[in-house]
Amino acid sequence: MAPADDRRVIRTKAAIRSAMISLIEEKGFEALSVKDITDKANINRSTFYLHYVDKFDLFDQTLEGITQDLHRILTEIITLTPDDLQDIKMPYAVVVKVFEYFLANAALMKTVLGTKGNIALQNKMKKIMWSALFEKNFSPLIKKENLVVPFEYFASYIAAAHFGVIQQWLENGCRETPEEMARILTNLTFRGPLFAAGVFH
Repeated sequence: MAPADDRRVIRTKAAIRSAMISLIEEKGFEALSVKDITDKANINRSTFYLHYVDKFDLFDQTLEGITQDLHRILTEIITLTPDDLQDIKMPYAVVVKVFEYFLANAALMKTVLGTKGNIALQNKMKKIMWSALFEKNFSPLIKKENLVVPFEYFASYIAAAHFGVIQQWLENGCRETPEEMARILTNLTFRGPLFAAGVFH
């Protein structure tokens, strides 16, 4: 494919994703149709079907792109050792980059994680991202045999807590900076909710 064709495909896909984001905000994912997307993106249906099977495939490919982007950021954590984690400045720097990514893609992230998204698809996103990002990146650090609670409950708690913080930030219009959010999340993660609540000092 020639460079001009590559750029045209990139622009077309960006227009389709932008249309999907805008329409989910407007009417929700369930009510969204391919015709809505093509009308909004000002393309014909055949162009849409060159790239996507249906709206679910569009969402899945969008999700895959998010996962790959975040995985590239979080791979830095693989190099950390348990001793490194004693100094939360090291994972904090990585979390700042994650929130910077969320901020740069706030409309997209709010769409797929926000209240107007499809709940089943949100759960799918959380499951995929947890498996691809957290389990894969932290597996050298977290030994299941050392856990004091069953792993599935540990994983569920961590995933729900992290995504809950991110969702709240997006719903609030990203008022805090990535640095402030990284500080909040690392305090919650590495020191616990009771420390964050001021119960323990």
